[in-house]
Amino acid sequence: MYVIDKETCIGCGACEGTCPVGAISADENGKYEICDACVDCGACASVCPVEAITA
Repeated sequence: MYVIDKETCIGCGACEGTCPVGAISADENGKYEICDACVDCGACASVCPVEAITA
């Protein structure tokens, strides 16, 4: 499963917008997180401008 490094995440939302299954949402601090619905497609990692998402 992919994970987002919240210290690196800039809160741009690119990952949320590209996730085909809606597995990404913002937390109370505006940083993004990936839930268990993730299907490991990698779309989010490919659009992250700061490379905060890894498998």
